[in-house]
Amino acid sequence: MTSKVTYNDNLRTIATHIKSGSEIVTDAPTDNNGKGEKFSPTDLVATALASCMLTIMGIAAETHHIDMADTSCDVEKVMDVNPRRISEINIVMTFPKNKQYTDKEKKILEHAACTCPVHYSLHKSIKKDIHFIYA
Repeated sequence: MTSKVTYNDNLRTIATHIKSGSEIVTDAPTDNNGKGEKFSPTDLVATALASCMLTIMGIAAETHHIDMADTSCDVEKVMDVNPRRISEINIVMTFPKNKQYTDKEKKILEHAACTCPVHYSLHKSIKKDIHFIYA
């Protein structure tokens, strides 16, 4: 088992990772009757894409001896209606300004990012707009 998710009340859930005991608390967003004080479940989906991309890139970076520490992503989730669903995830990935990457290294990292398991798991109808910013 991966996790246990419990409905706490007031459109809030607590997800507990079985192996580590770490927790994630979610709220329904304010545009869907919630408090919006925590990540919403759909926020987590969009955020999981960025986290997975960085993780798979990190594996490739270690394999190819590329330093990508402090690389970060700004994530935007766009919702649609009828049915209510994620229609678009926009990610701007920014690499540290003090690091230089060759064209080969950029290709390795970008390929790793766009072949992560979450990217492959998301429905094809969800637009994924990903930009890589190298300083």
